[in-house]
Amino acid sequence: MRPKVPSEPDDIVTLRTSIGVDYGRVGIEAGPLPQWLVNGMAEAGLPVICVETRHMKSLLKAQQINKSDRHDARGIAQMMRVGLFKPVHVKTLASREKRMLLTARQLVQRKMLDVDADLRGTLRNFGQKVDVVGQAGFETRIRELVEGLPELAAIIEPMLTTRRFMRREFTELHRMLLDVVRHDPVCRRLMTAPGVGAVVALTYRATVDQPQRFVHSGAVGAHVGLTPRRHQSGEIDYDGGISKAGDTMLRTMLYEAARVLLTQHGHGSWLKARDMQVAQRRGQRRAIVAVARRPAVILHRMWIDGTDSAGAAPPQRAPDYPLTGALTVLPRQERGPHGDEGGVRSYWQQPSSWQGRPKD
Repeated sequence: MRPKVPSEPDDIVTLRTSIGVDYGRVGIEAGPLPQWLVNGMAEAGLPVICVETRHMKSLLKAQQINKSDRHDARGIAQMMRVGLFKPVHVKTLASREKRMLLTARQLVQRKMLDVDADLRGTLRNFGQKVDVVGQAGFETRIRELVEGLPELAAIIEPMLTTRRFMRREFTELHRMLLDVVRHDPVCRRLMTAPGVGAVVALTYRATVDQPQRFVHSGAVGAHVGLTPRRHQSGEIDYDGGISKAGDTMLRTMLYEAARVLLTQHGHGSWLKARDMQVAQRRGQRRAIVAVARRPAVILHRMWIDGTDSAGAAPPQRAPDYPLTGALTVLPRQERGPHGDEGGVRSYWQQPSSWQGRPKD
């Protein structure tokens, strides 16, 4: 029996319940639409599991020669039966709404910058140089350059109108983002960390979604691709650049937070002092990549523990302090993304009588 139904949660649930079988697992491949399907099927009581796409592709390729929807369904059923699958986290509706706001804002911002770059490049073909000018005076500068060129001005005018509308809508989206952050206690707590602003905090909030799914805080850096690749085969064993796996938007925001921390953060910071030494040896860009993983670890620990960033240098010995509930970040020498001292771990302050090993 191989019936076909539309890709709707209600239709799928009706088909499954009409067969009259108790299901141990119901597998579905990860993707944009399955996020909606998984929630609907889970609400109906089906034990649905969202499976990682690349792992599923490799297994299906090993099982079959001819690819078809029918063969894929049979292969997924076999994976569920024997347990050869990697489940992925399906984000909550609130997290997806925040992510949509961030994506829409980023899209409008990128297109607005594309219009600016196109205007600059097009006018250079006619010997007109825009030079350095701010966003507020950009339109005035363009009109000055095409004042004596009526044909060119007629072409430029629609682009300036488009840019003006895009700036207005971008301002509205950014205002919405600030409103969300203002009423979100988690984002407000994350913003107490050095270099973390509203956009970084909301991106982190929407991407991580549920901090409990990471057993160790250090796993967040690897999840967003900020840990080095490793190639080992026989006598060959070396570390490469960062893996760049996972969420690109969060990785970019963490890089921006690290750049702000190293280049624009005014008051002194032990984190900045250490990485400035790395910048002198390996260059600023490598130092920024090395420090970009640390906000991911620290923000996760702040979120889990419900503590704000103290912003002060950490104590040298944690056991000398009682358990106060305040987060302390202790530096620890370990290999960063490029082989430098680029790692930290976040520890709780523990009493001197505590004999266990601090955990991430």
